[in-house]
Amino acid sequence: MKRWIDRDLVKSMILEWKWIFGYIKKNKLTILIYIVFGVLASVLSVAGAVASKYLIDAVMTKEHAVLIRSAAAVISLLITQILFQALSSRITAVLSTRVGNELRNEIFSRVVRADWEKIGSFHSGELLNRLEGDVSSVTSGVINFIPSVFSKSMMFVLSFAVVLHYDSVMAFLALLSAPFFVLSSRFLVRTIRKFSKETREMNGRVLSFSEETLQNLQIIKAFDLIGEYISLFRGLTEKYRDVKLKYEKFNILMTMVLSLLGLIVSYSCYGWAVYRLWQGMITVGTMTLFLQISSTLTSSFSSIASLAPQMVSISTGAGRIMEITEFEAEKDADREKAQSLFKRAGQGVTVKIDNVSFAYSGSDRNVLNGVSLTVQPGERIAVVGRSGNGKTTFLRLLLGLLKPSEGSMVLSSGGESIGISDSTRRFFSYVPQESTLFSGTVAQNLRIVSPEASDEELMHALRLACLDDFIGRQAEGLNYRIDENGDNLSRGQLQRFLIARAILRNAPIMLLDEATSALDPHTEACVLSNIIRDDPLKIVILTTHKKSVLSHCGRVCTVTSDGKFVPFEEKHFSYTDEES
Repeated sequence: MKRWIDRDLVKSMILEWKWIFGYIKKNKLTILIYIVFGVLASVLSVAGAVASKYLIDAVMTKEHAVLIRSAAAVISLLITQILFQALSSRITAVLSTRVGNELRNEIFSRVVRADWEKIGSFHSGELLNRLEGDVSSVTSGVINFIPSVFSKSMMFVLSFAVVLHYDSVMAFLALLSAPFFVLSSRFLVRTIRKFSKETREMNGRVLSFSEETLQNLQIIKAFDLIGEYISLFRGLTEKYRDVKLKYEKFNILMTMVLSLLGLIVSYSCYGWAVYRLWQGMITVGTMTLFLQISSTLTSSFSSIASLAPQMVSISTGAGRIMEITEFEAEKDADREKAQSLFKRAGQGVTVKIDNVSFAYSGSDRNVLNGVSLTVQPGERIAVVGRSGNGKTTFLRLLLGLLKPSEGSMVLSSGGESIGISDSTRRFFSYVPQESTLFSGTVAQNLRIVSPEASDEELMHALRLACLDDFIGRQAEGLNYRIDENGDNLSRGQLQRFLIARAILRNAPIMLLDEATSALDPHTEACVLSNIIRDDPLKIVILTTHKKSVLSHCGRVCTVTSDGKFVPFEEKHFSYTDEES
């Protein structure tokens, strides 16, 4: 036999609402003011209904003095209600903006600070979906839900008290729908949570597909896959439509049932009021009050009941946000020590890697196995090996994006040393395989890594990357605008811009991940020679499949298929240029 209360569901929702209350506490004063305004609005509404009773009775009995007083009271209450509504709307606007921004800022901060490997399990489109859709849902909960609980409850209590004061039977009739809400609550909560989660997840899939398609539009067009992708997108949107329509169908049926119950209750109250008036037991004003207050009582009870679906929807959004905000953040615990060591970096930095092994989460296979390597200031090292052997993983370990499963990685300079972590990234400049330029000017893209850099420093970095001629040909110069993903640049130009950005970073260690794969041998030799001459103490660690690069390196390490570092072996090297 099923339990009437789903304990697991209740437990999850309690945890989610505890998380939401953290934001409510931060804005408790403003929310308290909002609650007070809502409660006062409820009081004014009921007081207006009572005042209307006396006004109607005064009209029927032609008591001029009572008529004037009642009319003045009704008008005053109406004006006050309008003012309260205006102030409440202003508070809502201020509060929604503040809480929404706080949530977005915190979630964005937690996403970018989260463990790199774990946050990578979420598609960027899904992260954006949670950052926007779910944050909006939770913001609504923080701003509207709690104040609504108080204002609607006050409206219900006051309305019930007034009706009960005048007629206990009317009070009973007004609550005829209560048993339905109590008995159906378990089903409603589970169903609403299920549909809410499915709808948001499906919307996330649509957003993820859209984002990925637009990012790879050039490839899609090049392979003439436009029709296929339009068909795939249509299929996703149709699935989203099906889920959404099922949810809407449920909402429509639920609304119909609630409306039917409300109609039964309203006409029951109406019939009882007419009967009491026929008997001469009440006045016309009292009947008007009964009809107005019983309607308010019924609607306020329905409103309280409707808070349950809102509560479920809000907590579902909170749960989805919690999934990404509860990832362990990068510690950055050694920042001060890293800053101290960085001040000595001008003397050169030594990298010592001792017996390091690494496996990705969920895998029982080590990508790297027992790697040991010491790199002295000024050394240029090439790391080669077949694709998938762990070259890029090795660079990610150096950047502190990944943590070794075993072994240690240490930087040292001037007698001080520190373990490699997220705190030591300032020691590295990095050129990845993929394009990571942003839409904006050349100057904006370069200054990302050095905001205070002068135009002369930008041009120096561009000269070393052999891009000064290109910039010189542009009328805008450093203000030449780069399209999204660098679509208005060649692959070789893209790589050189990334290298220029890494040079401007002026870090003691430069990591180049297949960074010259699109350069011709002459340009490649020019760029690498410039980097070496610019800072003789700079360590350069590069991965490559090009034989021409090896002549610029003092050492070549081969990553074998079992993740070990061995001296250069021709059999483990796959060439990509014409020298092979």
